[in-house]
Amino acid sequence: MKTEQATFAAGCFWGVEETFRILPGVISTEVGYSGGKGENPSYEEVCSDATGHAEAVRVEFDPEKVSYEQLLEVFWNNHNPTTPNQQGPDHGTQYRSVIFYHTPAQQQLAEKSKSALEESRKWRNPIVTQIVPAAPFYRAEEYHQKYLQKRGLDSCHL
Repeated sequence: MKTEQATFAAGCFWGVEETFRILPGVISTEVGYSGGKGENPSYEEVCSDATGHAEAVRVEFDPEKVSYEQLLEVFWNNHNPTTPNQQGPDHGTQYRSVIFYHTPAQQQLAEKSKSALEESRKWRNPIVTQIVPAAPFYRAEEYHQKYLQKRGLDSCHL
């Protein structure tokens, strides 16, 4: 089986990971930090807003079972891409909306999907999601991995 990787940031990584983890065709997920300065940052450093890293989820998937386009659709439908550095009650650059593409094909598909979403006028405000090359990914501390699953939860929402 040939797998591919996708990396997304869409707010607190606990809920984002769970959303992707349960999709058929997703082989594995892990949460971490990407897109900023400094190697192997801690959660506390990222939350201090000093590193510029985003809370991100790296997804390993089987493209025969779930396409990158389908992953993009899940990404767009599970957060608000119009709020800079914020998702719900969470504020800070670590909560920004980012698609970290791994290949030129992923970049093209991400840009195409963003344009289609903008043209749909689903959102009143402009989409602020960044589409950038995949940066080094630093795996978050173990207690963050599969956080919701470990607690028998399927979302962060109250």
